[in-house]
Amino acid sequence: MAVVTQVLRSEWTKIKSVRSTVWTLGLAVVVTVALGALISALSKNEFDKLSTREKLTFDPTFTSFAGMGLGQLAMIVFGVLVVSNEYSTGMIRTSLAAVPQRGTFLFSKITIATLLALVVSMITSFVAFFVGQAMLGSHKAALGDPGVLRAVIGGGLYMTLITVFSMGVATMLRSPMLSLGILMPFFFLISAILGNVSATKKVGQYLPDQAGQKVMQVVTFDDDAPYGPWGGFAIMVVWVVAALICAYVLLKKRDA
Repeated sequence: MAVVTQVLRSEWTKIKSVRSTVWTLGLAVVVTVALGALISALSKNEFDKLSTREKLTFDPTFTSFAGMGLGQLAMIVFGVLVVSNEYSTGMIRTSLAAVPQRGTFLFSKITIATLLALVVSMITSFVAFFVGQAMLGSHKAALGDPGVLRAVIGGGLYMTLITVFSMGVATMLRSPMLSLGILMPFFFLISAILGNVSATKKVGQYLPDQAGQKVMQVVTFDDDAPYGPWGGFAIMVVWVVAALICAYVLLKKRDA
């Protein structure tokens, strides 16, 4: 236990001593809240022009999370940097020499980064919600409305899991450029294409981001997804766990 505590402290020191990781977290908050507020304000101005069907399916809570698409970009970068900075500088050899237990090393790094990401993500989700609802005016939702609190908490959990998934991938690939080169197109191009093309839509529904985003939705009118909010969240958890297991296996078997 004493060893684990020391490694946890070491990982915390590593994270806070690298400015780029701190900046990415701050950027995630600013981008998510600002873009969500902008989209919410535009939605309020255009609401009267919507069709009856569009008004029925309008989700004020999910609208305030419109900035999470870009906010998760910063969280992905954070997750990748937390892991791959040591590989790019060669410090990983020193770290593994000091902590030869691969499981303890990976667990400590993931734990500290996850806790930090969770705090930032929860703050971001709640602030984005309240600012977004203020911009929506009379079309806003209240935190006490059915499903709203679940969606807001889910928004924080979603961004946290995106970060952890990125850390798992970065541990497997060891290269920051390669990790970002795969994760960025995956979440911002491939996933969107698979989810919007009728021939591949059923496959896209089971990708981590599309499944995970269901937990942030309150209005699910005419939704053909074969799972609910927490079902989608569970699918995302499976992706994250799989990434961490693969990361541990590869870290244990190969040289640093």
